[in-house]
Amino acid sequence: MTPAADDAPLVLAGRRIVITRAADQAEPLAERLRALGAEAVLLPLIEIGPPTDAGLALAAALGRLMDFDWLVITSPNGAARVRDALDAHGSGPRVAAVGRATADALAPRDADLVPTVQNAHGLAAVFPTGSGRVLIAQAEDAESTLADGLRDLGWTVEVAAAYRTAAVTPSAAGMQRAGDADAVLLASGSAARAWVQSFGVTDRPRVVSIGPSTTRVAAELGLKVHVTATDNSLDGLVAAVVAFCASH
Repeated sequence: MTPAADDAPLVLAGRRIVITRAADQAEPLAERLRALGAEAVLLPLIEIGPPTDAGLALAAALGRLMDFDWLVITSPNGAARVRDALDAHGSGPRVAAVGRATADALAPRDADLVPTVQNAHGLAAVFPTGSGRVLIAQAEDAESTLADGLRDLGWTVEVAAAYRTAAVTPSAAGMQRAGDADAVLLASGSAARAWVQSFGVTDRPRVVSIGPSTTRVAAELGLKVHVTATDNSLDGLVAAVVAFCASH
């Protein structure tokens, strides 16, 4: 829950923080930062759209939803694209969500499994062993970490693209404001790639990452990540930037 501005200590007062999330998803993070006194610079570097196949593979898989023992969803974007199919079935496969925000995006359906460590590795670590069928709805360009982990547990895994991320070219004015910032928040590997595409490998602003997979992508691109969130969530990302600013 985002603290009320009147109650939250302004630990980020005077700090300029860049948010690179898609335009229609940036405001919840911006609100958290503003409540702590920060100036939130909205600089969308990615946008979310249909996968290359226009969602045909996912639609076909959801049409066979009752054939699966588990439906696994890896982001709120994926949740939005499977919610109607889940709602249409009074019963169906058990549902696993990679994190709390993803589970909340399924409402009114409850997730049967949400890991404490909110990433693909965390979900694979708590997923049960089995020999049935699992459908994973994830980004088109997502890594195979989760699918491979579930296959290692004995499951037959089918992966369907739920959406695709594409880079957005920022305005010159937005790039100037971002360049003067204290920190840039990267919430996905796609955002890290888009940052380097627009800004190159930069020393400033300092990079704060939402989790290990994003940090790994950033590092492969040559970016130095100064803080990696321990909890792969918006709250975890905010906590990471607070910790960074407290020491710099």
